Amino acid sequence: MVRRDDMRERIIAAAADLLAAEGQEAVTTRSVSAAAGVQPPAIYRLFGDMQGLLDTVAADGFARYLAEKKDRAPSADPIDDLRAGWDLHVEFGLRHPAHYRLMYQQHGADEAARQAQEILRGILRRAAAAGLLRVPVERAAQMVHASSMGVTLTLISLPPGERDLTLSAALRESVLAALTVNEPGGPERDPVRHAVALRALLGEMEGGFTPGERALLGELLDRFGEPA
Repeated sequence: MVRRDDMRERIIAAAADLLAAEGQEAVTTRSVSAAAGVQPPAIYRLFGDMQGLLDTVAADGFARYLAEKKDRAPSADPIDDLRAGWDLHVEFGLRHPAHYRLMYQQHGADEAARQAQEILRGILRRAAAAGLLRVPVERAAQMVHASSMGVTLTLISLPPGERDLTLSAALRESVLAALTVNEPGGPERDPVRHAVALRALLGEMEGGFTPGERALLGELLDRFGEPA
């Protein structure tokens, strides 16, 4: 008797293999059930429908991506960590193009995706606290995410022989130049950068403010850090 969990894992693995080898169009009830060695009704019992199965495969892909991100210990330099995170993101997409499209074009609100975004925000908060960020953390996270996703989708849309992998590095450095400063104590006077740093440190400040004052200061710093 095949256990329910074993059958579920076999179906997910079969769907993931078909997705990687032949693309999303190949992931059908018939092909998955044949590859997994189960009857088609099993897919509907376990996943509701094929969309439920695709959702699960996307979540599985995000979980593997998240595991790779968590395996990397932070360095002393948050800007280097931003570079490493960007490169890992692009590399994952190039290694798993069908999974990547499924994850980011259809299932971006998945819990694992939110965790990946929180890892990015954590690095950006470190950069902000060190006085290295020109824009608020949330805006920086959106810019990094949109840019890295865009270049990855662009690259995987091309045949492997036509991909210019220097495009990713060039865009990465352009984005980082727009978001960060070279050193916190540089000669430039940038009040927005200092507001961003103070906002990042606000949650670590103990005492001195009532909850209402802390909320008001946070709102003012957020507004001050917004682009004109």
